[in-house]
Amino acid sequence: MYKPRLQDLLLLYALLTNRGKLCIAGDFCSWKGSGLSWDSSSRSVEQVNLRCTVGSLEWMYPTRALRVILEPNLVNSKHTTICIKPYAQFQGANIYVEKSRELHLLVAEGNPVQKVYCFGIDSFQKAALFLQASPQKDLSRRTAGFQYELLNNHNYGFAFQKFGLVEDACRPCDNKDLLMAICRSDFVVKGSIKRISHDRESKISWVDINAIRVYRQRNSIFQPDSSTGTWNGPIRTLLQCGVKKGEGHFLFTGSEHFGDAWLGCAPRYKDFLEIYQKAKKLRINPCDFQA
Repeated sequence: MYKPRLQDLLLLYALLTNRGKLCIAGDFCSWKGSGLSWDSSSRSVEQVNLRCTVGSLEWMYPTRALRVILEPNLVNSKHTTICIKPYAQFQGANIYVEKSRELHLLVAEGNPVQKVYCFGIDSFQKAALFLQASPQKDLSRRTAGFQYELLNNHNYGFAFQKFGLVEDACRPCDNKDLLMAICRSDFVVKGSIKRISHDRESKISWVDINAIRVYRQRNSIFQPDSSTGTWNGPIRTLLQCGVKKGEGHFLFTGSEHFGDAWLGCAPRYKDFLEIYQKAKKLRINPCDFQA
């Protein structure tokens, strides 16, 4: 597969721009624009700066090229991975990532888009994506859009799944992991397992939770059920981890990505309380937990 070099990109800029001039769109968490709004006589390449750890981009009627700079306003950032999830109707462009001064095809038009594409970064200052519009024969609506997230080493199962580090994703949590999970996790939920289902094609298992208490959640994945007074929601994990249904109450923790909950640590609730009370007595608990 052809991988254009950075020099090819610069040459393309020279051909598309007027004396190398870029049209800067601004600084955003999310951006939405249309190629039809561009001056047809201009040969500039529009550049978008995205300065958050989570956001989206929607480029309607892709025309020529779009350069996207991911550069969040963070101090001493420890984010080591960038992931993007194309929209279901991704059309009209290919996405390249600039890495080691070369361009690598990340998302090709026509490829299955219901997946997440991730790439690692050594030290985060900024990362560049280049969206190159595909030749079109008509003006029918096409949209090249995606959501993006910046991850760090604490985004356990989700990031590990993307890089195939199954042995780390499925590793049991020790006491230190459990105590840190209630501090760092996007969701902390006490409940029981209703059912477990498996998708062998995507290599993912879904754990349906019946929660009696939601301590924290970043998004509204767990929804209240007025008829039972409990909360319901699904959690994803890797099929290879071999999750099994257990009886009793658990403390489910993990991270949320692109609207999905990914399982981190899930100790039995009574076991976690014992560990937490001992840590609190020794004053080594990293944060407080209201049982």
